[in-house]
Amino acid sequence: MSIRQPWTTAIVAGSKTIENRPQRWAWRGWMLLHAGRQIDRPALQVPLVARTIRDRELTTGAVIGVARLVDCHQDPEGSEPCTPWAQTGTWHLVFQDVHPLPLPVPAVGQLGPWKPAEDLLDRVAQQLPAFRP
Repeated sequence: MSIRQPWTTAIVAGSKTIENRPQRWAWRGWMLLHAGRQIDRPALQVPLVARTIRDRELTTGAVIGVARLVDCHQDPEGSEPCTPWAQTGTWHLVFQDVHPLPLPVPAVGQLGPWKPAEDLLDRVAQQLPAFRP
């Protein structure tokens, strides 16, 4: 899945455990975390984001990690957000077992979900030899 920076880095850093999306996702499982080519510049001014990504490179146009999507939910109306990263009125994709890559793997993606080519999966697997989905 492609996600704009700095959000992808916040997920790979382990702090941001959800991704906000406008629609519910039924799919669950392992996915590549692809940093899209665009940077959400206003997000860089958000204190939570700034603290999380401090001293981290904001790579774009590359896979920078692997994570397992385990849930998709909305917070009940009037309730506290499930995490400080949750946006009201959105669906929250919940990630676990995040594995950052030692080196970014350049790739062309698209915002949202997409199916990676086998050679991209092979290049990612080379960097995580002990990873067993």
